[in-house]
Amino acid sequence: MQKKSCQFSSKKVDYYFDADFSLLEKLAGKEHSVLITDENIYQAQAKKFKGWNTIVLKPGEAFKIQPTVDSVIEQLIEAGADRKTTLVGIGGGVITDITGYVAAIYMRGIRCGFVPSTVLAMVDASIGGKNGVDVGIYKNLVGTIRQPDFLLYDYSLLKTLPETEWVNGFAEIIKHSCIKDLRLFKELETRKLSFYKKDKAALSRLILRNAMLKSKVVEADEFEQGERRLLNFGHTLGHAIENMYELSHGQAISIGMTAACHLSATLAGFKETARVVKVLEQYGLPTYADYDAKAAFEVLQKDKKKERSSMNYVLLSKIGKGIVQQIPMTQLQTLIQELPA
Repeated sequence: MQKKSCQFSSKKVDYYFDADFSLLEKLAGKEHSVLITDENIYQAQAKKFKGWNTIVLKPGEAFKIQPTVDSVIEQLIEAGADRKTTLVGIGGGVITDITGYVAAIYMRGIRCGFVPSTVLAMVDASIGGKNGVDVGIYKNLVGTIRQPDFLLYDYSLLKTLPETEWVNGFAEIIKHSCIKDLRLFKELETRKLSFYKKDKAALSRLILRNAMLKSKVVEADEFEQGERRLLNFGHTLGHAIENMYELSHGQAISIGMTAACHLSATLAGFKETARVVKVLEQYGLPTYADYDAKAAFEVLQKDKKKERSSMNYVLLSKIGKGIVQQIPMTQLQTLIQELPA
C-alpha cells in the first residue's frame, strides 16, 4: 500500500493506493457509516458489503438525478444517520458524484470517502471534490465542490470491470497526457489496453500518476478560476452530446477531444491532431461522429464554462500543453458546424 495526501482549501485528503478493501473499517467503521453503491457492484462484490449499512442504487447515468438524491436522503433519515455519520461511495463516477453531493447537503455536510471501482473513477471522477447530478440532458448542472476525506484504491475491484468500462477510463488518462504530460502520451503511444490489463504493476503506476496529476491541478486551483479549467479538455462538446445520444462518458469525451484538436488547429496552430486521434482509436475510443451540430450547440450554451457571450474552451498548443481560450459563442457556433464528421 502507498499513502499520499493532498491539502485542499478546507481539508487534507488521504489517498490509499493499492490498498485492500478491509482498510475501510479502519477509515470509516461499520457502526457509524453508510455505504452507497449500485446493483452491479453490490452483486459482484457481495462479500465485501457483509455487515455494513448499505444503500443500493440502480446503475447508470440515467439515475444521476435529484430524485435519486432525495431517495438516498430519505433512507439516511430512516437509518438514523446524523452529523457523525460517514458516507462512503463505492463505485464509478455516478456513485461518487451522488455520494459526495448527498454528503455535502445532508445536515449541511457530513464526512465522506470514496472507494472508486472503475478506471474512470480512480483517475478522474472521484478526485477533486466535484459532486452533483444531471438535469435532463444537461450534465452536472447542479452540485457542489467539496472534498472527500479519503480515497481507497482496491485494484481487485477492477477484476469484474467489463471491457467497455476499461475503454471508458482510458479516455480520461489520454486527456491528462494531452493537457499536461507528454511523457505519459508517449508511453500510451507504445502500448495497448491489453498491456495494462495484464500488468498490475504498470496499471498501478498509471493510476497513481494520473490521480496525482489531477490532484495537483485541483490543489493549485480548486474552484476552477484558472488551471483546473484544463481538465475540461474534450468535455465542452463531449458533455453536450453525451446525454443527447446516451454515450458513455469516455466515448463522448473522446469525440469531444477530437473536435477540440481540430479547433486547436484553427485557433492555436496545433499540428498533431492525427497523432491524438491515433492514440484514442488505439484504445478503442470513437473519434469522429455524425451528430446534430445545431442541437449540440443548443445544449452547449447551458455549459457551466460559458461566461456571458463567450466560452472558455480548452485547446492544445502542442501535445502535453493545454491552453484555455475564450471563444465568442457566435464564432464557436460556426466552428462546430464546420467540424469534420
